[in-house]
Amino acid sequence: MSRLSRGLAFVVLTSVVVGCNSDVPVPVSVDLPLAQLRLTITRMATHPFLARYNLRLAVDGPGGCSTTSDLFPDTGYVSRRNLYQTPGGMIYVIGQFDARVIDGARCTVTLTEFRHLKPGAMFLGSFDTDDDGRWTYFPAGRRPERPFEKQ
Repeated sequence: MSRLSRGLAFVVLTSVVVGCNSDVPVPVSVDLPLAQLRLTITRMATHPFLARYNLRLAVDGPGGCSTTSDLFPDTGYVSRRNLYQTPGGMIYVIGQFDARVIDGARCTVTLTEFRHLKPGAMFLGSFDTDDDGRWTYFPAGRRPERPFEKQ
């Protein structure tokens, strides 16, 4: 094999490896002291090259509260989940195509038909990818709310 062929093979192999999605779960957590909850959304690639991910929400709270819920999968750059807290203490996890309501007192996560937030709901932050494509949590003070575009 010539030196040029080996160099070209190395470049191609490196491009493929760098362009591949890892199938290793990537959990990101946030503590919500006022709600006494810890939320974790784990993102896991389902395709080696396309932006396809499964998302799973885990909720941990006081008294051993622990529950999980599968979120609508990311089938093309729709992983972002915005978090809100209502004056009544409910936590909303809202995505492009789904919404979950977390009741920490009952330790439940409910899929809900989402039309609008209750008055007085406060934006807490969002789970999203950063500029380098890494799954992370952005508190409201670090990045302002980004509404979802209706499609």
